[in-house]
Amino acid sequence: MASKETRNMVLAAATVCEDKKGEDTTILELDPMDSGFTDFFLITSAINEKQTQAIADGIELELKKKFATYPNSVEGRKVGEWILMDYVDFVVHIFLKDRRAYYDIERLRKSAQHLNVDDLKAALKEKTLAVRKKSSPKVETGTKAPVVKRVIQKKSTEKKATKAATSRTKRGISKEVL
Repeated sequence: MASKETRNMVLAAATVCEDKKGEDTTILELDPMDSGFTDFFLITSAINEKQTQAIADGIELELKKKFATYPNSVEGRKVGEWILMDYVDFVVHIFLKDRRAYYDIERLRKSAQHLNVDDLKAALKEKTLAVRKKSSPKVETGTKAPVVKRVIQKKSTEKKATKAATSRTKRGISKEVL
């Protein structure tokens, strides 16, 4: 299962793809049984080599700024027909349109769940809400204050008793005498 941070990084990279006019941006959440090397493929298309390079540069810069992470390796940046950026937990593929049609990675990963940027945003929002609901304690009305009051009174009584015992000991009076 991919971590929330990985999902946020994939979302940031996909947002850059859309900002740089990448076309047909798709996120494949890979099945862990089928693929042991990464959790996501982010695939997008561009019109020309300059655009593929601009998308790759934008992703690298954004992930560096927001998450202080760099790609483990980058392949194909000079040629620009197919740029592959390996971030270990996810891999970014930036294709020219004709190269994407030729290699058809989506077809090779049939067991992967196809997501778009909106799906990923919704999934992250749901998980955040679920975590918030799970972590916030349920307080019944009227029970919180008396419990706190009793604890304070008990501590106060314990302090007084300790103080009195200390005072008696200092004066030389023992418990047996009292």
